[in-house]
Amino acid sequence: MTSDKPRVLIVAEHASAKFGGEAALPLHYFRVLRKRQIEAWLVVHERTRDELQLYFGDDFDRIFFVPDTIMHRLLWRIGQFLPQRLAYFTIWFPLRLLTQFVQRRLVKQIVQSHQITVVHQPIPVSPKEPSLIFDVGAPVIIGPMNGDMNYPPDFQWMQSRLVYLTLNAGRFLSNWLNWLIPGKRRAAILLVANTRTRAALPNGTCSDVVKLHENGVDLSVWQPKPEKPTQATRRPPNEPSSQSTKFIFVGRLVHWKAVNLLLTAFAQVAQHWPVELEIIGDGPESISLQQQAKALGLLSLHKSQSGDQTKSDPVEPYSSVRFLGWLSQADCAQRLQQSDVMVLPSMLECGGAVILESMAMGVPVIATNWGGPSDYLNESCGILIEPRSQQSFVNDLAAAMIQMAASPALRRSMGQMARHRVMSHFDWDVKVDAILDIYRDVLKATLPTRPLISPENTGSAISRV
Repeated sequence: MTSDKPRVLIVAEHASAKFGGEAALPLHYFRVLRKRQIEAWLVVHERTRDELQLYFGDDFDRIFFVPDTIMHRLLWRIGQFLPQRLAYFTIWFPLRLLTQFVQRRLVKQIVQSHQITVVHQPIPVSPKEPSLIFDVGAPVIIGPMNGDMNYPPDFQWMQSRLVYLTLNAGRFLSNWLNWLIPGKRRAAILLVANTRTRAALPNGTCSDVVKLHENGVDLSVWQPKPEKPTQATRRPPNEPSSQSTKFIFVGRLVHWKAVNLLLTAFAQVAQHWPVELEIIGDGPESISLQQQAKALGLLSLHKSQSGDQTKSDPVEPYSSVRFLGWLSQADCAQRLQQSDVMVLPSMLECGGAVILESMAMGVPVIATNWGGPSDYLNESCGILIEPRSQQSFVNDLAAAMIQMAASPALRRSMGQMARHRVMSHFDWDVKVDAILDIYRDVLKATLPTRPLISPENTGSAISRV
C-alpha cells in the first residue's frame, strides 16, 4: 500500500441527489472516487438506502447504513413543527449526534476490517457543529465546511427574534461543545470553503486549515444549453425584442430565498418586455407565492394541489410566471437548457449548487451579492445584486433582468464564460483531484507550507488559510 493509493471511508449523515443541498456532497465524493478505482466506502443513515442502491449498483456493497431508530423518527417529526432553520440547530442537532454516535462505532470496525487510511466527513458543513468522528483508527478530515451565515444588515427583519436568539446562543455555546466533543480538535485537517467560515471555527480546533470550494458540478449531467439563433448586437433599452426571454428559479420555496422579491421585480420587467419566469421547487411559501403572482396578473399554467390536473389563469402571451413544483434532476437540467437566465435572489445562501449547475450549462446567473453566490460568480459570467434595502434590491434586480433581456449577445458571452469558469474550478473531477492531494498530504504527515493563493488566479482548487 502506498500513499498514492489511499483507502477512503466517507462518513455522512446522509447521501442523496434528491435531498439537494449538502446531502449531495458525500454522494459525489464516493461516486468520483469509485469511478477512478480508488478504494472507497461510505457510511450513511439508511433513509437513503433505496436511492443509493439504484445509483451505485455494483458498488452498493461498499455502503454501510445506520438504522433508522424510533428516536430518529421522533426527533424528525418534532422538528417538522418548527421553522426549518430553528429545527436544524435545535431538535435536529441531537438527531445528527445520534447518527454519528452509532457511526463512530461502525467506522472503527470498518477502518480495521478494510485497512482504511483516511476517514473523510464532508457534512454537516456547519463550522460550529461538533463532530463525534474522532479516534477511529485513521486520520480524519472534516469539510469543506461553509457557514456562519447571517442575513444582510438591511434584511435582518426576515429572521424571527426566536430564531435569532437561538442561533446566537448556539454559536456562543459552540466553543464549549467542541471542547466536550473533540472531533474538530483531533482532526488531521479541517477544510473550509471561504475565509468567513475559517473565522467561524470554534476556539481550539485543529490549526491545519485548507481552503476548498464546498460544491462541485457533475458535468455529465449538466450539459451546455443548445445554441439558438440570436441577434449579435445589444438592443436599445427602450426597444424590446419580439422574442421572449426566459428566466428560471430553482430552489426550495422558503422565505429566505426571497422569491417574493423576484416576483415583484419580474412584474416591473413584464410591463415593458416579453419575458417568462419558471419557478421550480416546492416548500411552505408555495401557495402564498402563487397568490402573489396571481395578484400581479402573472400566473400562468400550473399544477393543482392534487397534482393530477392543471388550470390556467388569463395572462399576456409572454409575460407570465409558471410554478412547476418539484422536478427530478433530469427534468431540472432539461428546463435549464431551455432557459436564458437563472435568477437566485436568496438572502441566506451559504453555497448555491444551482448556480454552478446553471453556469455549467452556459446559462448566465443573476444572484444576491451575499454568501455563496459571491464565491462563485464574477462580472464575466453573471450579475450580483447588492442587498442594500428591499426597494433598491427589487429595482436593481429588475434592471439586471432588463439588461439580460435586452442583449442576447451579453447572455451568450456570459454563458460561455460561466461554463469555462465551472470547468476550471468547480468540476467534480477537478475537486477530487484536490481532495486526493489532501488525502496524500495527510498520509505523508508532512504538510508543506503553502501561501494563501486565490484559486481563481492559479487554477488550483485548494489553498491553506
